[in-house]
Amino acid sequence: MPKKNKDSKPKKLRNLVIVESPSKAATIKKYLGGDFEIKASVGHLIDLPKSKMGVDLETFDPQYIVMRDKSKILKELREDAKNSKAIYLASDPDREGEAIAWHIKNDFEKNVFPKIGRIIPIKRVKFNEITENEIKEKINFPEEIEQKLVDAQQGRRVIDRIFGYKLSPLLWKKVKSKLSAGRVQSATLRLICEREEEIENFKPEEYWEIFVDYDYKGSKFVATLSKVNGKKPDIKSKEEAEKIKDEIINIPSIVKDVKKKNVSRQPYPPFITSSLQQAANTLFGFSSMKTMQIAQQLYEGINLGNVRTGLITYMRTDSTRISEIALNGVRKYISEEIGENYLPEKPNYYANKTASQDAHEAIRPTNVKYHPDQIEKYLTPEQYKLYSLIWKRFVASQMKPSVSEQFTIEVECGNKILTATTSKVIFDGFLKVYDVSKSQKEKSLPENIEKGVALKVLKINCEQKFTEPPPRYTEASLVKEMEELGIGRPSTYAPTIYTLTKRYYVKKEKKTLIPTELGRAVNKLLVEYFPEMITTSFTSKMEEKLDYVEEGKVDWKSVVKEFYDQFLPVLNHAYENMENIKGSFDEMTDFKCEKCGKPMVKKFGKYGEFLACSGWPECKNAKPFPVGKCPKCKEGNIIKKKGKKRTFYGCDRYPDCDFVAFSLADLKKADFSN
Repeated sequence: MPKKNKDSKPKKLRNLVIVESPSKAATIKKYLGGDFEIKASVGHLIDLPKSKMGVDLETFDPQYIVMRDKSKILKELREDAKNSKAIYLASDPDREGEAIAWHIKNDFEKNVFPKIGRIIPIKRVKFNEITENEIKEKINFPEEIEQKLVDAQQGRRVIDRIFGYKLSPLLWKKVKSKLSAGRVQSATLRLICEREEEIENFKPEEYWEIFVDYDYKGSKFVATLSKVNGKKPDIKSKEEAEKIKDEIINIPSIVKDVKKKNVSRQPYPPFITSSLQQAANTLFGFSSMKTMQIAQQLYEGINLGNVRTGLITYMRTDSTRISEIALNGVRKYISEEIGENYLPEKPNYYANKTASQDAHEAIRPTNVKYHPDQIEKYLTPEQYKLYSLIWKRFVASQMKPSVSEQFTIEVECGNKILTATTSKVIFDGFLKVYDVSKSQKEKSLPENIEKGVALKVLKINCEQKFTEPPPRYTEASLVKEMEELGIGRPSTYAPTIYTLTKRYYVKKEKKTLIPTELGRAVNKLLVEYFPEMITTSFTSKMEEKLDYVEEGKVDWKSVVKEFYDQFLPVLNHAYENMENIKGSFDEMTDFKCEKCGKPMVKKFGKYGEFLACSGWPECKNAKPFPVGKCPKCKEGNIIKKKGKKRTFYGCDRYPDCDFVAFSLADLKKADFSN
């Protein structure tokens, strides 16, 4: 008799959990027993094709394909599914995650179940935090895939695909090849360009401020002119300022009032996506994309010695809601670790914005007992910074207000009022944990001063000032504006800004965002030919309609059809009438091609300015555009180069000249000049 093959006995069926990222899979594996197999899809497996529209413009049906770089992963997941007794789809808890789960479910039902002759139950689980309790609870109480969420994602995907794949070729034809346009991207670019126009068209107006140094019994303090004839002063010239100065000298200054009052300052709400991006950009200089990448790491799990756990809740949210369990936990922590006198009688609740989805909690630590300083050794410096920010903001949000004593002296001088104010904190409240304000030296005022006393004028300063234009957007202020105007959603703020800089429509200078010549040209044409669609209101209303799809109030295809019927005639008009400005960005330079000797032309490429030989296509020489002369050899030009780990600036005469700098600031230190 033939021997039985040891390997022929059937494999033990296990539960298959599919998440998006390998790091999240590693964290979850720690909490589920050997009866579970954890695998990662690494994002979307099935999507619209990149090489073509992929949407039937008659029916608006998407033509999904398995993504070329994901076919191997999907094949492996299909094999894993065959040996499963239950499948849990645990992609991220948002529209995109719901769509990923829906695509995997459909694929398994079509390509796995018929081959094995049995149907495996497929469930949806959504982890708001990657912790042991959350994972086990959600696995024990799984859900069904929410078709309304999937439909909202499909509606957004199809509209954005039509917009981008129809509009981008127009830009290739009329402006420059390899350009892109996007529904949210173009509206955001318009904001940046219009702000730049405001700055350029701004005409500064002169105004003057007056400060008086007073003396009261040896105590000196400064008061500011705050009212003239009961109104805010409007001093437009030096002559007016000098006239007021003379009056203050010749008219007695009498203390009109002395006021003391306590001022409460309420704590901030816990972070949502937009406020986290703003704070990280303002305090640490993190880009929105960098903030989200670090937050994703904290959410998916960090190895804390002998345990791997998610440190924060899901980071794409527009809700300030906090679970009762988390509230109870943080209130207990405040009482025991910070002090009973810092704990309000009742929890602090914060109102959401009108358009908030409230699908997830605010961004908070999963366990408030993980104090940032206690786990710092397990975190990278950037992870520590962001986690500390989230932890402190959350804890502070449930503490008492701070209280300051405000002390004001009002001085009357004829028809003029001058004021001096100072304040001091008498109860730090939430500021004990979360104080990100820049510390200012407190002014001292004479505490024993009384109403009716005359003051001695020591000096009068008249300062000329000019009104200033609105500031350029930073990533922080742009995200705030996008949120307030309803452009995009928490998941789209960072990718939108990243795309604008990647396409060289916008460049960063220090922290500010400046439209490039290319960005302004594209914006001008889009605004001229798509005036109703490249607007914040159009983009905002589209987000509302997609929210209605998610709420089940409207069919997603009807939203797409309404958009397309409006978009198509405008697009056709633009093709027929838009001015062709191709080549208008090319600029002849004094640089000579080292290969053929012909002049080099400055061009705009995917990554910014570069030099190309005017003898193209015979000579295909191209190189980065120089940013200035080499400060070391004085002969070569400094160009941006790409290293293994980072970009840097170096001399184009290398290896004859080995000058290197890693930032423009370093170049300036090296006596760099154009």
